[in-house]
Amino acid sequence: MTDLSPVRRALISVSDKSGLLELAQGLARHGVELLSTGGTAGMLRDAGLTVVDVAEVTGFPEMMDGRVKTLHPKVHGGLLALRDKDDHVAAMEEHGIPAIDLLVSNLYPFEATLAKTDDYDTLVENIDIGGPAMTRAAAKNHAFVTVLTDPADYAAMLAELDATGGQTRLAFRQKLAQAAFARTAAYDAAVSNWMAGAVGVAVPRSRAFGGTLAQTLRYGENPHQEAAFYRDGSGRPGVATAKQWQGKELSYNNINDTDAAFELVSEFAPEDGPACAIIKHANPCGVALGGTLVEAYRKAFDCDRTSAFGGIVALNQRLDKATAEEIVKIFTEVVIAPGADEDAIEVFAAKKNLRLLTTEGLADPRAAITAFKQVAGGFLVQDKDHGQIDAHSLRVVTEVAPTEAQVADMRFAWKVAKHVKSNAIVYVKDGATVGVGAGQMSRVDSALIAAKKAERMAEVLGLAETPTKGSVVASDAFFPFADGLMEAAGAGAAAVIQPGGSVRDDEVIAAADEAGLAMVFTGMRHFRH
Repeated sequence: MTDLSPVRRALISVSDKSGLLELAQGLARHGVELLSTGGTAGMLRDAGLTVVDVAEVTGFPEMMDGRVKTLHPKVHGGLLALRDKDDHVAAMEEHGIPAIDLLVSNLYPFEATLAKTDDYDTLVENIDIGGPAMTRAAAKNHAFVTVLTDPADYAAMLAELDATGGQTRLAFRQKLAQAAFARTAAYDAAVSNWMAGAVGVAVPRSRAFGGTLAQTLRYGENPHQEAAFYRDGSGRPGVATAKQWQGKELSYNNINDTDAAFELVSEFAPEDGPACAIIKHANPCGVALGGTLVEAYRKAFDCDRTSAFGGIVALNQRLDKATAEEIVKIFTEVVIAPGADEDAIEVFAAKKNLRLLTTEGLADPRAAITAFKQVAGGFLVQDKDHGQIDAHSLRVVTEVAPTEAQVADMRFAWKVAKHVKSNAIVYVKDGATVGVGAGQMSRVDSALIAAKKAERMAEVLGLAETPTKGSVVASDAFFPFADGLMEAAGAGAAAVIQPGGSVRDDEVIAAADEAGLAMVFTGMRHFRH
């Protein structure tokens, strides 16, 4: 491959026209002939640039509502021809195919359209055909052709031409070719995954996922790991779409934990009342509902003040000044909320290391979302856990039935348990977690750890007794034996919510009856690994 390749002719065919005029003017300064299509050609001409219509080159007009305009041998031959092969050059001369040295092409906005609508016909019309075909052709022939698929690269392109006297270097073309193949791959992944859902193909024979780089991270979970953050284009409210008001860049762990916090707090709609979730290492260390947002924060904080230090705070309503003033009393890494009042933002301004994110909405906990996890040699794909229960789906299995207040706490505890790493045990009292046991190999140990944390907080808060006394307890999966249940009963729990389904359910129910507990089965499990 030759290193330097001259740029004499450019084909411009774009949907996103941002930065295009400056690029075209820069190309014209270097004497590059401009070919273009439709509205793009008109825009460039209006700016005083000389533009040749692609239809003049191909001898065919745009047709079929623009579906056919660049799908022609004179376009693809100009992109694919090897300039150092005599038979390729001869074919170009024989058939009047002009060499195209630069392709500027970005695709129909399929992902953006998908974020706005689920109308099948509209989405089909936003599937680009000619754009990906040209992009792949130019990228394949990067020995001679430069391809631009992102306006973010326009300045670098002009700088390259300035540095080389109107040429591009091989290393430059290679990087842009890789970016082009990545773009078409992500585009095709978005289309294929949408269509699988639209036509009811639950398990596609081939599966791909794509995204757009949002941020290069300093490192991953640990300093020796390289990492980056990508957006999937879905538009789901959360850390990927949030506006950051202040603070240094988010780290890999910040992003992971902030996502966990916001997905949890989104379980509580604004009409449920103000809610707060505090997360540490992707596990909740305190979750609460309150009469006000600041009350919800205080109740969540009082579940585990030690773990809350350096944690992530997520709110389900607009951040106000009173809540902001309470949050800044300890070091907090990130606060994420649907919005923030100006005076709340001013409170945070004095804490330069605290990141404030606003999302302009909550994530829909019922939305069907695909989740995937890499394993050696492949990856697992599943629906994100969007399981929900209501009061009518609870089955009372004990002699004692729960009170109305206990049912409310059970449903609250169940929502929280869904977001706690398995094995998960969550104690709740009066709309707030009072003990959380996460990620233990034994459910007994999770129950014990949660109870011990509650005892410690009782001492810190100066309470006369542990807050788990009279609480409800949620278990993300069934109790395989009665021992875990008895550990919770020993901590003072008065009511239990669990999936049921163990071969020893009768034994566990009998133990609950003997202890005077109220217990309900959900018939739904919430493993989270």
